[in-house]
Amino acid sequence: MAARFTNGNRLHLLRAGAEYFPALESAIGAAREAVFLETYIYAGDSTGRRITRALCGAASRGVAVHVMVDGFGAREMPGELAKALGDAGARLLVFRPEVWRFPWRSDRLRRMHRKLAAIDDHVAFIGGINIIDDADTPHQRPPRYDFAAMIEGPLVGEVRHEAERLWNRIALARMRPEWRARIGGDRPPAPKGHQRAALVVRDNLRHRRSIENAYLEAMDAASDEIIIANAYFFPGRRFRRALAGAVARRVRVVLMLQARVEYVALHYATRALYGALLEAGVEIYEYRRSFMHAKVAVVDGRWATVGSSNIDPFSLLLAREANVVVEDERFALELRGLLLGDIARGARIVKARHWSRQPLWRRVPYWIAYGLARFAIGVLGLGGRF
Repeated sequence: MAARFTNGNRLHLLRAGAEYFPALESAIGAAREAVFLETYIYAGDSTGRRITRALCGAASRGVAVHVMVDGFGAREMPGELAKALGDAGARLLVFRPEVWRFPWRSDRLRRMHRKLAAIDDHVAFIGGINIIDDADTPHQRPPRYDFAAMIEGPLVGEVRHEAERLWNRIALARMRPEWRARIGGDRPPAPKGHQRAALVVRDNLRHRRSIENAYLEAMDAASDEIIIANAYFFPGRRFRRALAGAVARRVRVVLMLQARVEYVALHYATRALYGALLEAGVEIYEYRRSFMHAKVAVVDGRWATVGSSNIDPFSLLLAREANVVVEDERFALELRGLLLGDIARGARIVKARHWSRQPLWRRVPYWIAYGLARFAIGVLGLGGRF
């Protein structure tokens, strides 16, 4: 299903938690009617407590506060935070709280990976930032590298409706019919600006490939430049062909990927793809300053996306994801400038000549990890789709 764009929006690019959490906290503090917050991880650190206080404050004012977390990603959410939300009158739902007794079954991997918020009909947020301190990284590295977008205007209504639909479905599944939210009116929020944007979600019903297709359509139409920054990058054949096809049309294709090892198997499996991508002419830069969690892209300085979706089988074929796609030169060029600046300051180029000359002992782990990843995809029944 094609993305449905709306005009009259105003979007602000937020860089990491340092900009995102103050904006989210302020919006919750100004809420008068309803708050919907979805997050994969909800930590018990200072950031988790800070956002919990804001949510509890809104609930105590009579605002209908709805918080949804994933049963796996937020499995370590402290009970004291859940209790505080409940005591204040906020409602907390857990998406798929069951224990992973059968991790090889694909339905166990259908997680709620979205990071979005909708406050009244005034403001919404979409991005890759969980409710967790940016500095909470392995080995106390510098803060995570991530982005979110703050939205005002008609698109806020679509974000809220999407949050309401999922909330009501899970409320019924958790035997909480009295928690069902009242779906907002058909009249969209008033225009706030002049930017054109769309909400693109991935689910297992009507939107199975919506986010992947949005990327593919933009890349196939590119005439000048494609820049993708993605933390967990293990694309399927269609995506790799689109990248190579763009280079063949003399489009500059730049990938900024994770340099630091967070998930060993994926880290090495991704590197098994480097040779073919470099041979095709794709530029690869590995970001080294900190752990990278971003899921963003810019095409031709006019099209941009910010969201929760990685470019891997989990995000593209299994998890619930949400991205905002923006067709606006100002927004796209702002994101492009940040990405190019961060590549220059914090990334290192992977040179095709050096990569092809790596000794065999260094390349073998890449292909073992790739083989294991492809085997897992096959076991999950996703081989024909990826």
